[in-house]
Amino acid sequence: MMKLRRREFLHLAAGAVGLPFATRFACAQAYPSRPVRLLVGFGAGGAPDILARLMAQWLSDRLGQPFVVENRVGGSSGIATEAVVQAPADGQTLLLASLANAVNATLYDKLNYNFLRDIAPVGGISRDPNVMVVVPSFAAKTVPEFIAYAKANPGKINMASPGVGTSPHMAGELFKFMTGIDMAHVAYRGSAPALTDLLGGQVQVYFAPIAASIEYVRDGRLRALAVTTATRTDALPDVPSVAEFVPGYDSSGFYGIGAPKDTPADIVDKLNKEINAGLADATLKARLAALGSVPFPGSPADFGKLVADETEKWAKVIKSANIKPE
Repeated sequence: MMKLRRREFLHLAAGAVGLPFATRFACAQAYPSRPVRLLVGFGAGGAPDILARLMAQWLSDRLGQPFVVENRVGGSSGIATEAVVQAPADGQTLLLASLANAVNATLYDKLNYNFLRDIAPVGGISRDPNVMVVVPSFAAKTVPEFIAYAKANPGKINMASPGVGTSPHMAGELFKFMTGIDMAHVAYRGSAPALTDLLGGQVQVYFAPIAASIEYVRDGRLRALAVTTATRTDALPDVPSVAEFVPGYDSSGFYGIGAPKDTPADIVDKLNKEINAGLADATLKARLAALGSVPFPGSPADFGKLVADETEKWAKVIKSANIKPE
């Protein structure tokens, strides 16, 4: 599959020359004229689903039409992404874009689409740290103890993720790569079943989205060893970062909205304006903060640059660790 050059993608993301002004204005004024679908490539109850529903409710309230979240699970968001790529470019079908999309560009050799070419960036929602969690009875209580245990017990630690190429998976793979430990990856269909098996002892560690796991940490059912960003996060201020023990380690997910390519610029701009308004709203900001998410406002081009940068970063990890889809 031919890859779209990074420079071309950033140029496209900066804005396209489209319809005559009057037509574009009328199009934006009329949008949305019916319910809008927001496709999420992961299961209900996980971090992507929670964030998508928060933003969908905000957009529904602001734009006067329901924004309906549809969970299209499979292919590490590939099924949902392909459905949006194939949808009419009228703003009626949107995608919750995520780190999985940046990863899939390298992970899969034969996708039926090119994410950087076929999905127009609309706007970022958040940057999302993960948190390395274990059950309280696990032998290790700190990251150094975990590394020592893993080295003393090679192959005996099962690492959960909500799917190959997801942010938790990549956080774990980067951790393995930088520490030289061996963990078996166990992929689930979403965060909820991964957490269920972690709590039940079928797996031993999960680089979990904070949004999906923070309540388990707060009530003591899970122990947080570290967050995956370079510095500590306000959501779990007493939890160290992995980088405090593994210098240079930094991994976080991202979420935003994408649309089919050739979606009229005024529709993209209208959505972007309302997304940014939501990220500035005190109530929605508080909801995001409670989930451990850091708002990521900006232009379509800003979100496009983030996607391009993350695609480049994780391509190196995937190739170095020889990660393959399952």
